Amino acid sequence: MEISTTTHNLVGTNSADQETTGLNQVLLPLSIDETIEQILGDFGWSQFIQAILVSVPSLFDAQQTFISIFTDAEPNWHCNFNTTCNSNSNICQLPKSAWSWDEPSHKTIISEWGLECASSFITGLPASSFFVGSIVGGLSLATLGDIRLGRKNLLYLSCLIMCFTSLFTAFSINIWMYSTLRLLSGFGRGSITTCTFILLTERVGKQWRGQIGTMTFVLSSFGILSLPAAAYLNRGSSWRILYLCTSIPAISYCIITYYFVYESPRWLFMVGRDIEAKAVLRKLASIEGNSLDLELSSIHLGQEISTSYPYKLMKDLFKRRWALRRILATMVLGFGIGLVYFGMLFGVRNLGFNLYLGVMFNALLLIPTNLVTLFFLARWKRKGSLFALCIISGICSIMCAVVGRSREGIQIGLELASLFCTSLALNVVMIFTIELFPTTVRNSASTLIRQAIVLGSAFVPILTSGGKRNGFLSFGTFGLTILLCSFIVIILPETKGKNLCNTMDEQERMNNIIV
Repeated sequence: MEISTTTHNLVGTNSADQETTGLNQVLLPLSIDETIEQILGDFGWSQFIQAILVSVPSLFDAQQTFISIFTDAEPNWHCNFNTTCNSNSNICQLPKSAWSWDEPSHKTIISEWGLECASSFITGLPASSFFVGSIVGGLSLATLGDIRLGRKNLLYLSCLIMCFTSLFTAFSINIWMYSTLRLLSGFGRGSITTCTFILLTERVGKQWRGQIGTMTFVLSSFGILSLPAAAYLNRGSSWRILYLCTSIPAISYCIITYYFVYESPRWLFMVGRDIEAKAVLRKLASIEGNSLDLELSSIHLGQEISTSYPYKLMKDLFKRRWALRRILATMVLGFGIGLVYFGMLFGVRNLGFNLYLGVMFNALLLIPTNLVTLFFLARWKRKGSLFALCIISGICSIMCAVVGRSREGIQIGLELASLFCTSLALNVVMIFTIELFPTTVRNSASTLIRQAIVLGSAFVPILTSGGKRNGFLSFGTFGLTILLCSFIVIILPETKGKNLCNTMDEQERMNNIIV
């Protein structure tokens, strides 16, 4: 590292002190991360507007993720007059003339395509296909955000793929075409949450990292909340209308806002695009005038990342023992959290509760949950809060299965309590992951954790389908899984208040890791 003779690198020294001393100090230069921290340390209006613009795709992502709760639901039916059927009859053992749907047959795919007697595999195929697509898409696109495309371009590319395929989904003619398009839509959305999260946190100082990171979850909650409203307003219309209402605004937003969103300056420095990085820092800076010019002038050429091998950096996660231990531990934790989080949201159909109100209550719960996350991030250490939240969530989920429908009020309360704790754990683990890995592999590592979460969700449609007959198969399985996964957090280091590193070597030096 070069030695500088400037007094500018004196941390915490103001201009008055410099004039008083008038001494030239010989100090080591600040690292890129430390310089960025000084420039972006305070949170300004430019950063706030950028945070909002980047967070909105999370709203669209949530809509497409949970839209199948309404479009793939099995509608209520009733017996026709002068028949021998009753409300307890098996619809599959009755002649078609003996019963009718309560609402128009085009309301969901089940009634429109006559899938009421199909196996749980067939009826759950579209939702599972979406999550499988998310896993494949996330893994396929992960390193592009670290190397070639960057955070911004990958975010908008993913969002457009998801939204255009959702638009085409409205014109499906059978369950197979529908499931294929849902698979492609999931492929596109695989990197949205990760890119949004990374882009948000890499453009603010560390003291605002936790607070600004929660905007992803807040907008996601609003996305879920908008679904029952849109579904209720279109309750007499075809399920196809719901896809059109959610995809067209998302496509328009992406096209309009693309030119107003800035790339991550940290990533630009890492790929050697210093001029662009400094231009972004100038727009986002919380300081002005000579101080800003002095900070920018002290930044030297960034470290370039080779673009020859797209998966080189992801492989680096598995070559170093400390990185492998961290990535595997957080993936196990993410799997358990994902299973319960999505299980509670999709499992609301098994509670015998009004579907519109059930989804609305869950979404309303998620909004204050995201605000409470700020308290956890500011006051509690990452490891302790994650462990406690997972334990409480698991206990509530198991109790939900034990209580059963006989005590509906208690069961709903336990379901909401489990969802509350799991949502908090999900927010914390995403922040935790960002702090565990350096800039060069942060997008790849976060994507792997996200895919572990989605992998857990891929089992949800099957478990919730079986849970209609046996509650322990769904809620009991959810609880046991997250309880077992929670203990893995013990082997992870604490990261609260630590600086973000740029490279794997820097991470090792900072944490005194033995490779």
